[in-house]
Amino acid sequence: MDSSEYADAAASSKYLTGGAKEPSTRKAPDWTPIDSIDLAIKDLHTHPRFAFIHETVTNRVSAPKNNQMNVNSQFRGWTIPGEIPPGALTNTVIGPGETLDALGGHFRIFQLENGHRFSTDDILTAWYGSTWAPSVRAALDLGSGIGTVAMLAAWRLAGARFVTVEAQSESIRLARKSAEWNGLLNRFDIRRGDFRDRSVFQPDERFDLVLGSPPYFSVGSGIEGDHPQKAACRFELRGNIADYCQVAAAHLAQGGWFACVFPITPAEQHDRIRAAAQQNGLTIIRWRPVVLREPEPPLLGLFAMILSRDLPDWMRDRSWEEPPLTIRRADGTIHAEYSAVKLSFGFPP
Repeated sequence: MDSSEYADAAASSKYLTGGAKEPSTRKAPDWTPIDSIDLAIKDLHTHPRFAFIHETVTNRVSAPKNNQMNVNSQFRGWTIPGEIPPGALTNTVIGPGETLDALGGHFRIFQLENGHRFSTDDILTAWYGSTWAPSVRAALDLGSGIGTVAMLAAWRLAGARFVTVEAQSESIRLARKSAEWNGLLNRFDIRRGDFRDRSVFQPDERFDLVLGSPPYFSVGSGIEGDHPQKAACRFELRGNIADYCQVAAAHLAQGGWFACVFPITPAEQHDRIRAAAQQNGLTIIRWRPVVLREPEPPLLGLFAMILSRDLPDWMRDRSWEEPPLTIRRADGTIHAEYSAVKLSFGFPP
């Protein structure tokens, strides 16, 4: 199958069914599909409030061949940016029930076929935080899951070191495997634990950028799904948006930024994140509504916050609302601005 055939394929490993497969040791194929990025965001279509939203977008970029000179560098006229990671130059072990999927540039991420798969909100969180934080030497990813947000941010912030905190052992295992494949082990401190537990951090640990893609719903408010990874992604099993703001505020360096994604529809969700920021001494400096598909109203918001005490008095109660970021037009095509945004985090337009 050639690369153009992969580009138009509708099948996604997200929807594969069947029993466990034997581990394989092999080079990745010429073009490896990432997870179909579900614009329902964290499978919101399983929640009664968002039953009307369900759309799938697929994206594929090159995967390794025998050596760096032979790694595909283009896809349909787009030149893939970034360094070639070490995993692209070696045999890759893909375990039973796993896939190895494209992330940003030549980076890859290991995911479970039937577990949590990264989605648009994870990608946009990494993009928004790494775009607006002015200088990042150390970054923290709260509730980091399989490592999507941190690894994409690390791809954009090549000089930064990262601490990630995740409670689920299976997600930690996959994150470590992906970090090794992408050559990030010397920049990543992957910790297992509940980020609300103070023992996870050193008392004086501070970060220039804190990232978070929190769950959106209280326990019992919707269908939790058939896999523990999915349930923790969607529902507030280990903390809510107020907890994310509290821990971020406690560990921000002077002038540091906290970036996260959270629903703004219905209105009470928007109220929750504004209250959480205020209660923890954070000012939402700027935020951007996200329209998943025209003409629907914005469902999500991207938020960038700073400790209020790091701002002059006149700015502590001000917030800049950016124009909406639209993912798809009404006819299903990618919006022109989002095509440009995708280029900035190593995805084809």
